[in-house]
Amino acid sequence: MVFDAPPAQATAHSWMPSSPCGAGCIDSIDEVGTGRMIGRLFGVAGLLVSFPVMNLVTPQSKREQLQRGYARKLLGCLGMELRIVDRRVDTTDESGVVGEGNAAPVVYGPAGTGVMVVVGHIGWTDIVALAAVQPLGFVARADMVDWPVLGKLATLMRVIPIEREKLRALPGVVAQVGARLAAGDRIAVFPEGTTWCGRAYGSMRPALFQAAIDTETPVQPVRLRYLDRHGAQCTVPGFVGEDTFASSARRVLRSRGMVAEVVLERVEQPGTDRRELARRCEAAVRGTELSRHGLRDATLWIEAGKTRVQDPSVAADAPEVRRPRRLRPVLRGRDRRVDVAAE
Repeated sequence: MVFDAPPAQATAHSWMPSSPCGAGCIDSIDEVGTGRMIGRLFGVAGLLVSFPVMNLVTPQSKREQLQRGYARKLLGCLGMELRIVDRRVDTTDESGVVGEGNAAPVVYGPAGTGVMVVVGHIGWTDIVALAAVQPLGFVARADMVDWPVLGKLATLMRVIPIEREKLRALPGVVAQVGARLAAGDRIAVFPEGTTWCGRAYGSMRPALFQAAIDTETPVQPVRLRYLDRHGAQCTVPGFVGEDTFASSARRVLRSRGMVAEVVLERVEQPGTDRRELARRCEAAVRGTELSRHGLRDATLWIEAGKTRVQDPSVAADAPEVRRPRRLRPVLRGRDRRVDVAAE
């Protein structure tokens, strides 16, 4: 079992995504004492130990509710409150606030209906925050199954592993995602290919979107942010630079008053062009927000010396060179539905 799982190396091949984010991006926020942090750690351990047993004895029809409840409790043990904003629906409720007691919970899609959830990647807590809305599978780094806290959870959630260093394995991952979507699963993907601090972000690579196109599966763009107790965006959960799981977990467990905000934007239909679909989803997730580091990506898209490297995908398309571009502003209405779950 690996305790300090280092970030994947960014030198394996020219296509491999990399991020300029590092220790300098991480903010200092209010912290709890050592005793409270240890209590949270025991709470996380208790949830992870009891979940497999409870999941086994729970009837199939009630497992989604159980799994969502466990994810929310786990998020609470990490010191985070969950805030869900649904921009897909219209409502006459001026407050926009919906409680679990008087409305059905916000979900990515009905049970048994395939949905690809697309979100920017900040850190390992993203998996917990997204699952707290509705249980779903993930495409995640292959070594996550060896991590001490999330490894077992990743296995139970049927994570689809991706080894970013092995470019030739990418079509197989796309095929796995497509098969799961066709079977009616909800699968979350992080098309940036690596983690960013939350105030900066990279371009959404088009390869994984091919799975949605092949299966004609709708795509749910999600905007994920972490806020401090004063409502300002914070970067504490960012898994960047020389972070290990141990150092990142310690930082998160010590934090006080963080909020994980999950915003569901309007669903995008897959169409026939994965690059165009990637651009639409990036515009939906980012809007007019500018990246902290200026460019959306720290590396040239696909330009290795004098050789152009083809965009890896299932189909053999013409090579493309991707340059920084400016997105058209996306008009935003008011937030139409908010579902708040407290610690």
